Amino acid sequence: MPGVRVLIVEDDADINQIVATHLARRGMACTQAFSGSEARLLIGCGEGELPFDIVVSDLMLPGMSGEELVGLIRERDARVPIIVISARTAASDRIDLLKLGADDYLTKPFDLDELVARIEVQLRHRGVSASDGAGDGTRFAGPTLCFRAWELDPEARTFSADGRGVELTRIEFNILQALMEHPRRVFSKQELFERAWGEPYTADDNTVNVHVSNIRAKLRATGTDAYIKTVWGMGFKLQES
Repeated sequence: MPGVRVLIVEDDADINQIVATHLARRGMACTQAFSGSEARLLIGCGEGELPFDIVVSDLMLPGMSGEELVGLIRERDARVPIIVISARTAASDRIDLLKLGADDYLTKPFDLDELVARIEVQLRHRGVSASDGAGDGTRFAGPTLCFRAWELDPEARTFSADGRGVELTRIEFNILQALMEHPRRVFSKQELFERAWGEPYTADDNTVNVHVSNIRAKLRATGTDAYIKTVWGMGFKLQES
């Protein structure tokens, strides 16, 4: 993945360097931060996309916690992937981070090649090819999808509801794209996970539930949050009327 820009946020200098060296060997351009405060300076202030294609961050950080950092990144950029690495193993921690906007979670100790594989998955769903390099790479193309007051453009990776643009994370966008491509179909949580993450289903049901809940919360202001119908015991589908 030559040219992919990675921000590594880890206060353990040895782990930070090991990760940076491993990713650099695969052609990635790594920027290292050793505290939440340093990462905040690298991210900068204001609006617009971050100067990174993906962020890999620990949770227990000096200056600014990993949770605060995830929230700050999501305020700035809804699309940049965030992979959290942490020694915390409780399901509640993972769920809380998903609600904040993290895209993936690896528990320490983790395999470096698994981290690379997860980065590749996140970038693929962002629309960046492994050979494209920087974040302006080729995005997955396809016809614009329309459903009631929704409009989704797979190529531009934009979504609007009732004529108002809605900022979505990559996983949220992929879930809506799957539903809008087959509006009459009931998707199981396993199917939505595999469509959105691009990998075999390995999570619990709460993972998909949290992302659907986040989507509904973002759509509430547009009055279209009820378009996503829960089919109890089965999964989710779109409500046609």
